[in-house]
Amino acid sequence: MQGLLRLSRLIDAMNERVGSAAIWLVLIAVLVSAANAIVRKVFDTGSNAFLEIQWYFFAGIFLLGAGYTMLRQGHVKIDVVLGRFPRRTQIKVEIFGILFFLMPFVYNVIDLVWPLVAQAYESGEMSENAGGLIRWPVYALIPLGFSLLGLQGVSELIKRIGFLLGSCTDPTLATHNKTAEEELAEEIRMHHVAGEVVDMVEVADGMAADKREKRNGA
Repeated sequence: MQGLLRLSRLIDAMNERVGSAAIWLVLIAVLVSAANAIVRKVFDTGSNAFLEIQWYFFAGIFLLGAGYTMLRQGHVKIDVVLGRFPRRTQIKVEIFGILFFLMPFVYNVIDLVWPLVAQAYESGEMSENAGGLIRWPVYALIPLGFSLLGLQGVSELIKRIGFLLGSCTDPTLATHNKTAEEELAEEIRMHHVAGEVVDMVEVADGMAADKREKRNGA
């Protein structure tokens, strides 16, 4: 069990690093979007490549961040019924879900998408839009993202079994209380990015917080 827990920690560390890197795609996507909008308004011109690269970043944020989100216990859980059961029963249900729902889903997605990625790479498939980008890199994000999610599923399975055996603490407890916007702002400060960019992210965080409060109030 201790060897498996070490493997779990390695997977967690990998997804932590990938997730921390993917956070920067949010900032890059915002800057590209802003630059594209400015060029269109000021110079009355634009490029489909700028539009498509935003879609690539958007795909990267969600696909590369899927395992990281699972690590941070950020995925939505519907536990209206399950929450009434003892903690060990809840863990057993989650083990069942990982084994019989998550893992088959991850396998099937990778199995279906990989031939499309290989075909797009071999043919050099390009976007149908004028000035668009090559397609295989964004296709490749799908098997890559789901592989990271599957690995994190293995890690979460190990931790849950370890919890039932008394070898580790409850793995379902959230490991952080920061929003994605707060984490990005913190990363920006650590790397001494311009204060105006930090302010932009903090404003976005404030708007997201207001929306959450309105939803909760409703």
